[in-house]
Amino acid sequence: MADEVKKIIIEIRAGAGGDEASLFAGDLARMYQRYATKRGWRFSTLDASESGARGYKTLVAEIAGAGAYEALKQESGVHRVQRVPVTERQGRVHTSTASVAVLPIVEAKAVDIKESDLEVTFSRAGGPGGQNVNKVETAVRILHKPTGVVVGSREERSQHANRERAIEVLRAKLYEAQQLQAVGSVSELRKEQIGSGDRSEKIRTYNFPDDRITDHRIGKKFSNIEKILEGNLDKIVEAFTGTTVK
Repeated sequence: MADEVKKIIIEIRAGAGGDEASLFAGDLARMYQRYATKRGWRFSTLDASESGARGYKTLVAEIAGAGAYEALKQESGVHRVQRVPVTERQGRVHTSTASVAVLPIVEAKAVDIKESDLEVTFSRAGGPGGQNVNKVETAVRILHKPTGVVVGSREERSQHANRERAIEVLRAKLYEAQQLQAVGSVSELRKEQIGSGDRSEKIRTYNFPDDRITDHRIGKKFSNIEKILEGNLDKIVEAFTGTTVK
């Protein structure tokens, strides 16, 4: 499937750790955006819930480009950060988490979505984009009633375009649920991919005091955290794919 996937959905959520978790989620979002730019892929934010100047409670984006799924599929899971938050006055190291889910975008024929199963609501998008997005209800939220999955899109300028983007995200989530043979609600899909977001459930730890990133699945360590967060993910990607990134 990896060779066929040209677009993916990446969903980042702040986990345990309050404001610091939101800041870390923002760091991860920018890391993936910069890496996408470096690889020549298109990164498009579909929906986001911001927290402060540089943080996110949630961010959903689409990455389009050859090899994106193969390179980033291993990013799904709980990422843990250990560092001194900017708000910490006593210099104590805090531990926070953010979860990442990477889903392949599939063709419409792969998943049958019935209109009768959808509950669609519209609202004003707000944010950048001129007066149009603030006055017209262009933002879209879709509830898939059989599974309880809720998706949204607010970054496009028209209601129709946002609806199409949201359906694309929904289709990706439902397809992944089918592949994992999930039963019941989509919360089981998220638990399968990223767990509960608790500090103890982690795939990777970003330890700032020691300038070390540890991937717990393969037992490898990587130095120079700041450089990696700037989008230099090649070494980590190569460790999983076994091929050199060109």
